[in-house]
Amino acid sequence: MSRTEISEITVLCLISDGDKVLLQNRVKEDWKGYTLPGGHVEMGESFVDAVIREMKEETGLDIKNPRLAGVKQFPVRDGKYENGRYIVFLFKTNEFTGDIISSDEGKMEWVEISKLSELETVDDLEELLEVINNPELTEFQYLVDGDNWTVTIK
Repeated sequence: MSRTEISEITVLCLISDGDKVLLQNRVKEDWKGYTLPGGHVEMGESFVDAVIREMKEETGLDIKNPRLAGVKQFPVRDGKYENGRYIVFLFKTNEFTGDIISSDEGKMEWVEISKLSELETVDDLEELLEVINNPELTEFQYLVDGDNWTVTIK
């Protein structure tokens, strides 16, 4: 049995401004709804550099001092590889400059935290925010058994 697996590595970032957070109203069917902006880590790129670059590309903002706030992961079994893992490093910051932009992936919007329940969010946004904002939590993991996906938070 190999101790090595193929992994796809990405980053998400919770950018906050007082009682507001920056969300992307994502249009792609694979993960549709309001969610945190993010993207893929390039080969050899540091995770911090990746989140800074992705936030500039996705939001137009220059973020500073992103802090690692947790990890999300789930197994991947598709045409790309039989057994792999999708890993998302979860960052947060409230330090940024610039003006927000939107992309073809979705419109960027500042949303009051108290209004999140009124939005059509991606399925796991509430759990992601819980892991990011609770210093006693570190990991968000999907466990898959056939077609049944369950979430564990540690």
